[in-house]
Amino acid sequence: MNWQSPNRVHFVFVAYVLGTMLFVVAMGFAEQLGLSREWLGGICLMASILSYALIGIYCRTTQISEYYVAGRRISGFYNGMASAADWMSAATFISLAGGLYLQGFSGSSTQAGGFAYLLGWTGGFCLVALLAAPYLRRMQLYTLPGFFEQRYGGDWPRRIAMLATVVCTFIYMVAQIYGVGLIASRLSGVRFEIGMLLGLSGVLVCSFLGGMRAVTWTQVAQYVILLLAFLVPVSLLAYKQLGNPWAPVAYSEQLARVNSLEYALLASPREAEVGQIYWQRALNDAQRLQDVKTSMYQDRMQLLQRLQELKNEQTDTSTIFAMSRALAQLPRTEEEARALWSRSLATNQARSQPLSGMPLSAQAYAGDPNGPPEQRALHDLSRRNFLALMFCLMAGTLGLPHLLTRYLTTPSVAQTRSSVAWTLFFIALLYVSIPALAIMVKFEVMQNLVGMRFDALPQWIGQWSRVDPDLLSVQDVNGDGILQFAELHLDADLVMLAMPEIAGLPYVVSALVAAGGLAAALSTADGLLLTMGTTIAHDGYYREINRNAPEIRRVMLSKFVLLVMALAAAYVAAQKPGDILAMVAASFSIAAATFVPAMVLGIFWRRATRIGAVAGMVGGLLLTVGYLVAFTPHTRDAWPILKALQPWWGIQPVAAGVFGVPFGAFVLVVVSLLTQHTSAHEIRRDSLPI
Repeated sequence: MNWQSPNRVHFVFVAYVLGTMLFVVAMGFAEQLGLSREWLGGICLMASILSYALIGIYCRTTQISEYYVAGRRISGFYNGMASAADWMSAATFISLAGGLYLQGFSGSSTQAGGFAYLLGWTGGFCLVALLAAPYLRRMQLYTLPGFFEQRYGGDWPRRIAMLATVVCTFIYMVAQIYGVGLIASRLSGVRFEIGMLLGLSGVLVCSFLGGMRAVTWTQVAQYVILLLAFLVPVSLLAYKQLGNPWAPVAYSEQLARVNSLEYALLASPREAEVGQIYWQRALNDAQRLQDVKTSMYQDRMQLLQRLQELKNEQTDTSTIFAMSRALAQLPRTEEEARALWSRSLATNQARSQPLSGMPLSAQAYAGDPNGPPEQRALHDLSRRNFLALMFCLMAGTLGLPHLLTRYLTTPSVAQTRSSVAWTLFFIALLYVSIPALAIMVKFEVMQNLVGMRFDALPQWIGQWSRVDPDLLSVQDVNGDGILQFAELHLDADLVMLAMPEIAGLPYVVSALVAAGGLAAALSTADGLLLTMGTTIAHDGYYREINRNAPEIRRVMLSKFVLLVMALAAAYVAAQKPGDILAMVAASFSIAAATFVPAMVLGIFWRRATRIGAVAGMVGGLLLTVGYLVAFTPHTRDAWPILKALQPWWGIQPVAAGVFGVPFGAFVLVVVSLLTQHTSAHEIRRDSLPI
């Protein structure tokens, strides 16, 4: 392709859009003609991955400017589309609607509410346009750490920026690979780990062969798919429920209906009965934790006794096998048992609450500002966490290395500003419908699924529960054979992916949604992997070890690092370390605390010095990581000594950057005022606005 021919690019883009739409229509006809779901899902999976791989092969390059920044000739329109795809990660496409479904707008004392993600992520792009993107583009950079070297001089600002880039990008990458495995396994029917590797192969071909040039055009293609994958099912669901395909309009009507259903569930005796059973289970978990060693012994003896009784009664082999497997899955150490029962205690306590601990959908914040003291305190805590998380997401957007690198690919500063505006537009096309999706799915669950007999539950429940029981599970807790709302566990990562099946839409829509989720995860994974590879190769090897290295060696090293990081992220993702939104929010806090103070003050404040920047970056990074480690549930379970610590002002660890950003800025300013003024050649007056 002649990349400098706009007409050729426009023609190929329009042809791709039309071809994608025709492919979806053809799959719909194939389903009507009897094509099985397995074949349909497999075809959609392989077709999407193959199309991305072909783009990667076609755009292959070994030129360093093409590999790092796509030759700096991507127009604002297409770079905005690619940036939107890069931004629409698995967290946005897969989990954001689920976060609104579970947390509502208000959240709780431990969760900030899904609306904070919408406001924070959208507002962050306004900061990118005003404070960073045009100025970074003016400096002719290849990577974000290069800014800190040019602005402050010396090696340490670049080294710290390189370390923080790898840390926050790797965490973000693990979340995307987890989303890839989740979707690919559902589409193809293979195990989670195999599905993860299948999806990862498409990422590697694009970023490995063509670098930023291939990644950019792959992300443009992926945006088309994820836009169709979101708007088509949301419009169909809105039309099914209200006869109006415009989801934002349907939102207000369905919110009132969902609110009525929630109050009906709150008054239901059967829901109260299920909640009481979960509360009793929580009490049992708490009793076990009082003497872990004795409880482990009693559990093992009870299962051994029951297994022997089954053998004596000559019960069928499957029952005996299930009992033997349960015996083998018992925790083997006190640490494992304590962690398992602590998680079970938290789960049972949450599900014992009204609506399984979910806030009312129309509630602004948790608690009541006009209620008793404990309700007023809960309201203030919920509002603090909401504002803290929104701040971290806005600042994190301003500091994310893989996102800022996207704006180094445009031909000019003016095109960079245009690119940010187009990014906001393409993101808004999806964001305005996400709250409506969450409400409409909740209406489907409460109106049509709750109250159904267990022996009549739809097939998709069993299929998704086999992918991962932590994502979806149902259990007849009170034994009445009827599904109650509290007996259904639907994880945030599943709401969007299972939405077509929940709504009873054709399976081709489910395949389209899964392909869109895969595109969202792969598009972000492409950018993240490339950022890690180029940062280590350029800022590590080239700037630290061999400044005379030829371009081909630097590109090849970047590819090798990219491969190693992909495999490492896949290994961590296979352990299923946590939910996608939490991992992504953690990476945002790290990026915000490390980069934003030194970058913004470095651009707009002449007095910022090298020593001040190093102190501010290190201080913000250490405080944020320390807060994350100290108050994350997994680390508190592993190190009981941390449980004596209480979160500052009740702020949850996902918003750790709310402390790291101001602390880093404070340290930078104080140390800069106490140290020698940065010399003129380090400020680079010709490339910065200061």
